[in-house]
Order: sequence, then C-alpha cells, then structure tokens
Amino acid sequence: MPQDPDPPPAKRFKPGSPFFRLDKKPGMLLPRTGQAPVSVDAQRRQLPIYQAKTQLINQLRQLHNAVIIGETGSGKTTQIPQYLYEAGIGRQGIIAVTQPRRVAAISLSSRVAEEKRVQLGKIVGYTVRFEDVTSSETKLKFMTDGMLLREAIGDPLLLRYTVVILDEAHERTVHTDVLFGVVKSAQRKRAEQNKVPLKVLVMSATMDVDLFSQYFNNSPVLYLEGRQHAIQIYYTKQRQSDYLQAALVSVFQIHQEAPASHDILVFLTGQEEIEALARTCRDIAKHLPDTCGPMTVIPLYASLPQAQQFRVFQPAPKGSRKVILSTNIAETSITISGIKYIIDTGMVKAKRFNPDSGLEVLAVQRVSKAQAWQRAGRAGREDAGSCYRLYTEEEFDNFANMTVPEIQRCNLASVVLQLLALGVSDVLNFDFMSKPSPESMRTAVEQLNILGAVDRKDEKVLLTPLGKKMASFPLEPRFSKTLLISPDFSCTEEILTIISLLSVDSVLYNPPARRDDVLAVRKKFISSEGDHITLLSIYRAFKKVNGNKEWCRENFVNSRNMGLVSEVRGQLRDICIKMNMKLESSQSDIANIRRCLAHGMFMNAAQLQLDGGYVALDTQQAVAIHPSSVLFQAKPAYVVFNELLHTSRCYMRDLCLVDADWLQEAAPEYFRRKLRATKS
Repeated sequence: MPQDPDPPPAKRFKPGSPFFRLDKKPGMLLPRTGQAPVSVDAQRRQLPIYQAKTQLINQLRQLHNAVIIGETGSGKTTQIPQYLYEAGIGRQGIIAVTQPRRVAAISLSSRVAEEKRVQLGKIVGYTVRFEDVTSSETKLKFMTDGMLLREAIGDPLLLRYTVVILDEAHERTVHTDVLFGVVKSAQRKRAEQNKVPLKVLVMSATMDVDLFSQYFNNSPVLYLEGRQHAIQIYYTKQRQSDYLQAALVSVFQIHQEAPASHDILVFLTGQEEIEALARTCRDIAKHLPDTCGPMTVIPLYASLPQAQQFRVFQPAPKGSRKVILSTNIAETSITISGIKYIIDTGMVKAKRFNPDSGLEVLAVQRVSKAQAWQRAGRAGREDAGSCYRLYTEEEFDNFANMTVPEIQRCNLASVVLQLLALGVSDVLNFDFMSKPSPESMRTAVEQLNILGAVDRKDEKVLLTPLGKKMASFPLEPRFSKTLLISPDFSCTEEILTIISLLSVDSVLYNPPARRDDVLAVRKKFISSEGDHITLLSIYRAFKKVNGNKEWCRENFVNSRNMGLVSEVRGQLRDICIKMNMKLESSQSDIANIRRCLAHGMFMNAAQLQLDGGYVALDTQQAVAIHPSSVLFQAKPAYVVFNELLHTSRCYMRDLCLVDADWLQEAAPEYFRRKLRATKS
C-alpha cells in the first residue's frame, strides 16, 4: 500500500518544542509535465515557500538564530537568501549559504543568479575548493562548508558575513559539524565585543530538530508546510537478497508500464555498481519489443567529467525514457527535471574510522530514515511521483533515524589540526554538537604528534612551527607534511603534481565496455614503481600536449579533472612560494620522489607476508592490493598507499613502491614501537 511519505509534525517535534507554523495556501503547484513553460518569476511565486514569505521575513528580522524545516521542493534553499537580501536583512555584509557538496553549491548559485537576472560571480557567486567565482560585488555567496571553515582560520569572527545559512544540515559532514561550533563561537564573541551581529539559520528537510534547536541556544523552529506534490511510497513484500537485481527488475517493470516521459532515478552506492547496471540496462533495452520504447541510461557519480554529470539535466530524446543511476550525489539540493519514479536500494557507501585499529575504510551500509526521506523527495519536485523502496517496511522501521555524524566515524587528524589553526585552545573539549569519542580525539592527536605537527604539554595540545605550516594547506595532514619535506628530496614540483592528482576525483576514465582499449593505451604510462609515478607520467604527457581534448579522449583521461589538477597545483604552489619553499624538480630521478612519499606517508605503509598477502604496519590489519592498481599483479615487499576501501576485503588504493630503510629513516621511534608490538 502507498504510505504517507512525511510523518505528521506531531511525530517530528516533541511536545513543547518551540516552533512556528508558517501556513501555505492550497492550489499553488508548478505546471504539470507537458504544460506550457512558466517564467522564472512565476515559478518563484508558485513555490510553497512564497505563501509564507511575509511571515517568514518578519520572523527572521527579529531572530538571531532559527532552525528552518522545509520539505524537499519547498524552495527554501534558493528563496530564503533572496528574501533576506531583498528585505535588506544582512545587506551590510555577505549572506553565506553553505552546502556539503560542491555540485550543489555550483548549481544553486547558477539558479539564483538566473532568478535574479545577474551574471554569476557578481551579486551571486560561489566558492568551492580550488574554484572561486565571486567578486567584490558578491552579496549572496554559495559555498561548501569546508571553504567557510578555511576562511575562519584567517577571520575567526567571520566579520565579512552578516548571515550564515547552514543548509542541508542533516547530512552532518565533518566540516558541517566543525562549522557549527565555529559559527556559534563567532556569533557569541561578536555580541560580547559589540560588533555587527551574526544571524545563523540552520536549514534542512529532515533532521533531529530538538538537538539543533538546543545547540543553537534553544532557537525557534520554523516549519514551512507543504510539499509541492504527493509521493506514493511502496515497500517490497520480502527482503531482497540482491538489491542490484531488484533495482534492475524494478527499472524494467516501470519501463514497460509507465509513459515514456516519466523518468526514473535509481540510488546505488558507487561507480562500479552504476557502470555495471548501466551496461545491463542498455543491453536489455535493445532486445525489448518496440512497444516499450527506447531508454537513455545516464550514470551520475562524483568522478565523472562535469560535462557528463550535467547530462542528467538534459531531456532525453523524444519518445525515450531517461534512467539516471546515481550515488547519493543526487540526494539533496539538486533538482533533475522529469523524475517521476525513485528506486531506492537503501544502501550507501560511507567512510568509517576505527580508532582501535587506526583504519579508515570505505564500506557499503544501510541509509538512515532521514536519507530515505530525502531520496523519496526527489520524485515530487515537479509533479506527483512514486518511490519504490527495495526493502520491507519492517526493515525501514529498523533503520537509524538519522545518519551517524561523520565526526563520530572519521579520522579526526585534519579536524584537530584545523581547530588548533583556528586558535581553539582546548581542542579536546571543543563544543561539538555530537561529541566524537575520546579515543578518536586521542588517536588524532597522536597521529599529528607522530607527524611533528603538535606537541603535548600536560593536557594541552600545541601547534608546532611545522604544524602551523601544515594547516596553511587545504590538504590532509600527511599530504601537507609530504609537500613540506619535499625540498629535502629536491622534488617539490613532482610532489605538487602527485598530491594535486590525489586531491581531485579520478583523472582516469575507465569505461568497462572498452576495458581492452583502456589497457592498451595505458601501457605506455604504466610505471612498475606504482600508481603515483604512473599518474605523474600521465600528467606530464597531458601538459606536453597542452591539455589537448582529443588526446584526453584517446587516452581515456578526464580532461575536466586534469584541468582541475592544474588549478589545484597552481594554488598549492602559490602557498609554497609564500612560505619561501625551494621549488626544485627531480627530473628523471624517481627514487627521490618515492623516498619523499615514504617519509610523508609512512603511517600508510604495508609489508608483504610469506603467504603472499599484505599487512598494514600501523595496525597489523590484513590488506590487499586493489585490482585497479598497476601493482596488482606484482608483489613488492613494501608499499605506501593512499586509502583503504572495504568491500569483500580490505583493499589498498593508489600505491607506491618503497624501501624498508626509508620507512625506518622517516620515523625510527614509531617503527621501533610498531615492531615491538608485533613481536609481543
């Protein structure tokens, strides 16, 4: 039976919670598919939030803090910043709108610029890592939460801003949670120092309202009523043992029964799954009877070239159905036209850090109820829709209500370094909304101590001169350290390139249907010394042809991401120049580059065992070389790796061949302790 997709307010607010109900007048819907297009102004007026505009502005004028709950599609993200600006609220500074994802920050700023009929980068702009499209005129600034955090290092009171809107707060990324504490502190200190007040608005479609309200000084909760369109929810009758098979069957059931103009969005966990299912869908669609009509299958995941990501926003050819296979990148803030059906596998790939083992692994797990409601909401943006959940209602009842905040399941070394750079004196007792475990904080401090970034004095943790320099880079601590020691090995230019390559989504494009072609063209770049050196060779070849797009296509290189690598590299190089670092190239001396990587990434080292497997030296965890690595068929004695991916087993990704002596040189005391622990 169809279920009501939204629990009534009584279930979502505990009795006595301070909240205002902002009512929506009935009958204001966006045009149904097939009706004449409507002007941007008319679309704005038809959003549910428009009916509450006057009330909302009056409330926000008076409040320093507010939590705003608005259904997916209510228009809160695009409209509230504009309402504030138009009403003159916060005009003396900048209105910041933070997003957990760069694709959302970019697409939302483009939409708002279009609605205001201004050029992007003028009044409306965006800033994401390594990309700044703003100017001195910018008043509405969309940005990733990580970017606002970096600004806070130089300006802890965030004095350029008069309003900070923390959007999609339910996602609880690590940057969002740190930002909550930083913004709350900036707001308090500005009041104490009689500076221009800072207004803080927290927005989401679904979240633990009481937790957010209490954290932000018992702020009132404004509830924007009214989803735009009804969504029917369907559950499976039995548990599904294979969610990919269930997704495939669901896609073709809908394809055979629904009109061709009704598009489908399927939520999956990652690139490999998406590409495999896309291939299968295309093969099956070719052999269906003509009565079914054609199908356009479009993958959507972070490492796709931007041009291919934006294909999801384009309509399918006439008479063809668009089927989008996506990771949770499509879960929030972006609207894809024509979506009538959601197929939710109920799974997501997320990072988990175990402070006992010291391992951070990427693993597939169940979504939370909040994520499931977000996914369902994608179907009701323009018309009534349906969501097919590939799990039973009983299974859904057992999902966690909210996603576990990333701060409680990730390696906190970057967080601790960032907090110390922000001038937080008592870093172990920082005012987190959801406190990470003491073990996680201690492990982070210990890792930074081993890297030479901090000193411990009694209960105090202090930044060392090296730690201050490390915090200047928008990088993980081990990458910052590797870059800072590179002049000792005369290879700063190469390390800049390698770290830039590891800092963006994959620059290699591997269409499964052309696997043999990919292997043939990659042979000329492959280095027996590992993935880092192979990537360096590809980048050098890319620069030699001046980023020629035809060359990129022939060599299965993602030209947009390669362009981004060049931008990232330029920005990191500028920071190095400001620090008066010596920028040398090792030319053809690869050993020096590998030595430098060993000295910076020694905590991510693994040793070959007699049985042919590997063990991570830091944790004694059994690990294996990922099949995508150029070292997959090799058996080097020692390697350093970039990250671990946990699927059927624990895989190391992005490897470099190193010598045992280099690891000992890098951290003699650390490895003495590790060897002692192994022997005992």
